[in-house]
Amino acid sequence: MSDTRDDRDPRADGFADGDRPGSAPGSAPGSAPVSERRAAAAASAPTSRRTARTAGTGGARHGRLRRSRPLVGAAKVLAGALAVLLVSGASVGAIAAYQVRSDLGEGVALPAAEGQTAAPTQQSIAAYEGGFNVLVVGTDNDASQDESAFGKRDATLNDVNILLHVSADHTNATAVSIPRDMVVPIPACAKEDGSGYYSAMSARPINEAWSYGGLSCVVSTVQSLTGLEIPFAGMISFNGVIEMSNAVGGVPVCAATPITDRHTGLDIPAGETVLSGSDALAFLRTRYGVGDGSDLGRISSQQVYLSSLLRTVKSADTLSSPAKLYSLARAAASNMSLSEQLTDVTTMVQIGSALKDLPLDAVNFVQYPGTTDGTGVYAGKVQPTTAVATQLFDAIKADVPFTLPEGSTGIGSESAAAAGDPPAGDAAAGEAATGDAAAPTGDAATGGAGTPTGEATAPAAAGTGSTEVISGLTGQTAADQTCSVANDG
Repeated sequence: MSDTRDDRDPRADGFADGDRPGSAPGSAPGSAPVSERRAAAAASAPTSRRTARTAGTGGARHGRLRRSRPLVGAAKVLAGALAVLLVSGASVGAIAAYQVRSDLGEGVALPAAEGQTAAPTQQSIAAYEGGFNVLVVGTDNDASQDESAFGKRDATLNDVNILLHVSADHTNATAVSIPRDMVVPIPACAKEDGSGYYSAMSARPINEAWSYGGLSCVVSTVQSLTGLEIPFAGMISFNGVIEMSNAVGGVPVCAATPITDRHTGLDIPAGETVLSGSDALAFLRTRYGVGDGSDLGRISSQQVYLSSLLRTVKSADTLSSPAKLYSLARAAASNMSLSEQLTDVTTMVQIGSALKDLPLDAVNFVQYPGTTDGTGVYAGKVQPTTAVATQLFDAIKADVPFTLPEGSTGIGSESAAAAGDPPAGDAAAGEAATGDAAAPTGDAATGGAGTPTGEATAPAAAGTGSTEVISGLTGQTAADQTCSVANDG
């Protein structure tokens, strides 16, 4: 197998933040040269631990290189934000349904790949046996984005892929982040103009799937990878991260030690900082500033933000504010495109209604198991850890809760207790979010202020006893108070 690395300027990868270069043209079995793929795509269309510092409310302020690669970090978070919105409650849909529906526009069709069958659609969310799945995709090339701020792209890649599974009884949910550089088979996806199918490929980075059929090809690829049917999907642009963070009044995040990143302009102290606007963007896109400097470390650091965002959305301050709910809904809807079934307001409200009382410790943010130690086609990329992935998706298919091993947050984050002091502001949000409507219910419940107890975390399901511990799986629940870890390497 050939090496997939190249020697391009690292600033040209992602948000000019020094991301690892992508694959070289024609480097993987069954692949098409990137130049051909692009041509085809073009043709087809306070600073102490107990005192929060508030940072930034404006738009992105950093210049971008022309013809650079995807805005990886921002896109990841924006996709995560849609997943967070879906589990934030029915109030969003009830208050702003008409205007939000207008913002969404027409839905996107999801034709099946050759040899596949399109996921069946039901009249009611409750009719989906074994729960339902939503794929959230973040792309780097929104036609409405500000090129002077983000740069012009000559291709569109799906750098964010988060699969949200909601159990049939609506007692737990799991959001699986699939690393953008994970090498997977891409099926023979339907062409955008309906004239046939693209050729299947045996081993390509998953973030290339968009170039072979758009959203429907990403859905087909993830269905093949996971074995799950995905009836709903959405694409969100990176502009939304700024608007959504502003809509909720900022998102509190914790840093175990000061984090700085010259590539993104991030500079935050140890302890809690409330981030919004361009500062939230800088936190989410930092790669070299956290963990070991890898994309896997960035995912676990981003889960610090996503879990805090969900706690903030579910807090009393947000749920009792029609203005915040409306702003949040508009910010999300104005920056995303949904599949045809998901644009139906009734379906959206059903999803929100089913999840509005979901306990925070019953929402898992996990990473698709993978390693960066591969060789050949996997060199410089992410190789799936098949055994762990099989356990994870067997549990999801069976619609049973599972447990994360203790201390398994990943290389980019750690528990707030381990960091020395839980963030005061976020703990308060956690208390508000885990009241009567969303109290932790299992052995993995957090302490009175939402601080981790030190036990393994798990989605708690009514009527269940012990749950399976999936060794090797990394992530956290939305109830877990965690802090990002600086990259000291």
